[in-house]
Amino acid sequence: MSITVLDGKRFAEMVVQGANNLAANANMVDALNVFPVPDGDTGTNMNLSMTSGAKEVQNNVQSHIGKVASSLAKGLLMGARGNSGVILSQLFRGFSKEIESKSTITSMDFAHALEAGVNTAYKAVMKPVEGTILTVAKDAANAAVKAAETETDLIKLMKEVVKEAKASLNRTPELLPVLKEVGVVDSGGQGLLCVYEGFLAELTGEKLPDVPSSQPSMDELVNAEHHKSVQGFMNTEDIEFGYCTEFMVRFEEAKTKSNPFSEEQFRNDLSAFGDSLLVISDDELAKVHIHSETPGKVLDYGQRYGSLIKIKIENMREQHSGIVGETHAKLQTEHVQKKSLEKQDYGIVTVAMGDGISELFKSIGATGVIEGGQTMNPSTEDILKAIKGVNANKVIILPNNKNIIMAADQAAEVAECDVVVVPSKTVPQGLSALLAFNPSGSLEDNKQSMVDAMEHVKTGQITYAVRDTTIDNIAITKNDYMEIADGKIIGTNREKIPAAFNLLEKMIDEDSEILTILFGEDVEEGEVDELVAMIEAKFDDLEIEVHNGKQPLYSFIFSIE
Repeated sequence: MSITVLDGKRFAEMVVQGANNLAANANMVDALNVFPVPDGDTGTNMNLSMTSGAKEVQNNVQSHIGKVASSLAKGLLMGARGNSGVILSQLFRGFSKEIESKSTITSMDFAHALEAGVNTAYKAVMKPVEGTILTVAKDAANAAVKAAETETDLIKLMKEVVKEAKASLNRTPELLPVLKEVGVVDSGGQGLLCVYEGFLAELTGEKLPDVPSSQPSMDELVNAEHHKSVQGFMNTEDIEFGYCTEFMVRFEEAKTKSNPFSEEQFRNDLSAFGDSLLVISDDELAKVHIHSETPGKVLDYGQRYGSLIKIKIENMREQHSGIVGETHAKLQTEHVQKKSLEKQDYGIVTVAMGDGISELFKSIGATGVIEGGQTMNPSTEDILKAIKGVNANKVIILPNNKNIIMAADQAAEVAECDVVVVPSKTVPQGLSALLAFNPSGSLEDNKQSMVDAMEHVKTGQITYAVRDTTIDNIAITKNDYMEIADGKIIGTNREKIPAAFNLLEKMIDEDSEILTILFGEDVEEGEVDELVAMIEAKFDDLEIEVHNGKQPLYSFIFSIE
């Protein structure tokens, strides 16, 4: 069998197969994270990102490959989570731009699209690091371009892509010493290989293992994330637009001839009926998502351009009451959906993990808190919703996690208001930055002063190891408590409180004046008292503040200024 021309329908099947293969191997990809902390989430982030892209493709299947690729890019953009998910979205953003005008593509077109994706991804990363997903993508694309010079069969071309991606992945430990030290390959590169293997399997007709039954389906993942990103914004009585309305319009020439379709005009007109509006269209269909109080009027408007298909209307007030009664809300803002709320000059969106930390951020000025972080990085879409939710002319984002900064940057680029990202990598950095905020200052002045404030804080963390390993010549045993200073593991201990005190002894110096302790959900009050007594006995001039952060996974988070 030989395939010399690839259309949109076949490419859509490749995307779905790639997403399924990544989902089937997400846990394996997670396990490749270098640090043995209990929040390795590369596989989870890439899985949710690719799932979002595949879902968008499934809703826009057609023969024009350029339009299918654009749907993939759109879905990945909105669903991108963590650095790995954002880089994946950028790879296919460049890919889609290269072929957006083509109805079908050849092996050479495919190779050049992969190359364009690599160029886009490298530009998106401020300081590209070799030995990562970027290297695997680059080497695979280079192999594709070389093969396409003589090979017209897309199956053989894709085999070369997969072959070189595997070889490149196996070389990542030679490029990134920490991978070699721990004895693993790059997790992001492995995730990309899973996607490419899925592409190849679809072209050859090979049957890959099904997604394990323990893994949620793609629909379940998307629906679960939709619920989490909606419910936390409001109380049930605060929901202004109560019906989540989704449908597609299949254009009819008899209607569009006298009333030509314009996506921009269509979007502007629909915006009068509610919020959370998303419109995506091609030559045949328009897909609509909107929260409205009058879904009937929305559907009536859509019928002006054609027939309605795939209609789904859900009562969000009813959903919200049930969901909130069973789970913790993942996103928290204070009545930001009320129509009567006056638009503010500034909004500050921050990411936090743990109810106590969330409340602490709100108490010192945060207007919107996205609950997430180590175990669940918020997507670009989650951050965009939070930006909209704070209802402000200018918005500052505090990611508080290095793996969320790229998604925050991506959200800032497409937001409808002025947004800057203060690249906080830890909760202590975020707290310090927020305290430096000046409501009368400009966005750029505030960003600079907040970044400056972060430089004067040191972050310590205590968490447990999920596996045996050795990092920087430190032998780590599973379930040891690890002492982490500004992201670097500097020691371990079998006991929690000794580990915490040892870490603080190494981090506190003569310039240290204030220690803030955020203790987690696994720490008892008596343990906190014991630790504070030990600190006071050793550092009698140190001012100590203690807060119940209620964070999972991390027994202690320390801020030292």
